[in-house]
Amino acid sequence: MLSFQDVIDYCDLDEGEIEAIAEHEHIPVTVAAEMSENLLCTPDGVCRLHSMIIENMQRAIEAGRYEHVKDLAQTYEHLQRTHPIPSN
Repeated sequence: MLSFQDVIDYCDLDEGEIEAIAEHEHIPVTVAAEMSENLLCTPDGVCRLHSMIIENMQRAIEAGRYEHVKDLAQTYEHLQRTHPIPSN
């Protein structure tokens, strides 16, 4: 049986990014990890991943969850460095 760390190690995203997908899509993190591989395959998928984290931040701000906003902002900064929005 694979551990969560095994799943993370398999992916090209970090734990925070996978958790952000899971939060956005309301799915388990293992399913989000699998989904992440599909998202990273296309420029549209990478853009969608950026949008997911931004939308999570917007919802957290609206809910007054400022610590979570801070965590998501750090996650987004990492995503921008490792998987920037593709240029045309």
